[in-house]
Amino acid sequence: MKKLEQDNFEIELIDTKEENKSISNLLIEYGFDNIDDPFKNISVKDVAKDLHIGKNKAYELFNQKNFPSINIGRSWKIMLLSYLLWKLDKRI
Repeated sequence: MKKLEQDNFEIELIDTKEENKSISNLLIEYGFDNIDDPFKNISVKDVAKDLHIGKNKAYELFNQKNFPSINIGRSWKIMLLSYLLWKLDKRI
């Protein structure tokens, strides 16, 4: 983006040749830059608390095919960055 000043007015010019980044790409970049550990696994309890749903509903969510979770032993986990991307995809 370039700024052009003319007659005491500041005009921002948008270069249409710049690469357009999708929201998910921006979120991934933000995650790598600002989240301590974007690859940490969060639990069913964490997801239930974040979505303000009960534990049973959270388990139903973890069992859905489009939810990017993994089963480790007897516990369900999801990578934090994958969860944020899934959540973004569902809200748009």
